[in-house]
Amino acid sequence: MSTTDPRFDGAGPEARWTDLLESGVFAIQTCGACNASQFPPVATCQACGAPEPALVPASGPGTVYATTTVRARDGAYDVSIIELDEGPRIMSRVEGVSAEEVQIGQRVTARVDTGGETPVVVFDRAEERA
Repeated sequence: MSTTDPRFDGAGPEARWTDLLESGVFAIQTCGACNASQFPPVATCQACGAPEPALVPASGPGTVYATTTVRARDGAYDVSIIELDEGPRIMSRVEGVSAEEVQIGQRVTARVDTGGETPVVVFDRAEERA
């Protein structure tokens, strides 16, 4: 008798999420049993414990929940926690404005930045996006 649970064979939730991100898709997990959304991706629903919540494309909009300006030798940059409209929060940055312009409560929209070594989810002010 095998002790391996077949539901957890193959790539894990983070690897599947990374594969989607590399293809330009920002996804979050949504549970088919209770409809809860969560981030980061994990093997079971954090609300009800159901296995394998589905990775679905995030709608994109969110609100700056918290923000700080990090000052470094090469300049200042923003680090923010964004509360997605689906509910989960993600640490990222708001681009296209100075770090000092990012405000709690500001509406933002997610996009995948593939310009670096690895793709990352970043946000733009909602009014900046067409």
